[in-house]
Amino acid sequence: MRYLFPAILGICGIAILVSLGTWQLRRLAWKGAMLADIDARITAAPVAVPAAPDPEADRFLPVQAEGTLGGQGIMVLASIKQVGAVHRFVTTLTTPEGRVLLVDLGYRKVISADASFPQGAVTVTGNLHWPDEVDGFTPDPEGALWFARDVPALAEALGAEPLLIVAREVRPGSTITPLPVSSVGIPNDHLGYAVTWFGLALVWLGMTLFLMWRIKRRTA
Repeated sequence: MRYLFPAILGICGIAILVSLGTWQLRRLAWKGAMLADIDARITAAPVAVPAAPDPEADRFLPVQAEGTLGGQGIMVLASIKQVGAVHRFVTTLTTPEGRVLLVDLGYRKVISADASFPQGAVTVTGNLHWPDEVDGFTPDPEGALWFARDVPALAEALGAEPLLIVAREVRPGSTITPLPVSSVGIPNDHLGYAVTWFGLALVWLGMTLFLMWRIKRRTA
């Protein structure tokens, strides 16, 4: 009987920790399938920009649009791994039908002296995106320098529709490097969480065995 309580405690603790690790493995498989679906959606054949795109249903939709760049816009401060601080160049594209669309052309490094926006007729291929980059710590814009891609606010400031095409390719090209949408920035840490829970289960097992050994020594 003296081993009953530590045995129950050990079994229950290990069962809970193993179940949490198994749940994380299921989440890992789910997230992997979701990322594969996003990647397939991003790289699909582009279509014309919908007349009234939906921010949820049309997120990452591949599109292609022809028009004229406005030649001015807003620079958004961002950071890219292995590149450093950059400015993303967001401008307008006026289509032959008269639609004014927001376009994220890509980036130049902050140290670049070139702050000009391209203008003229282009064909833009990219993906619709409504990035969630604004929170309570986001600084207010400083003139034409912004600190997040707030699509509704950008649309109001530039007189465009509240949708953003993140360019994958712009023809003809320019000195701005495209920074296309990808699933790279979407975290998938579930394997690490699973390893942590399974590791804690082993630690719990070791602690239970150690406790039972101590009880045995005291009663010997």
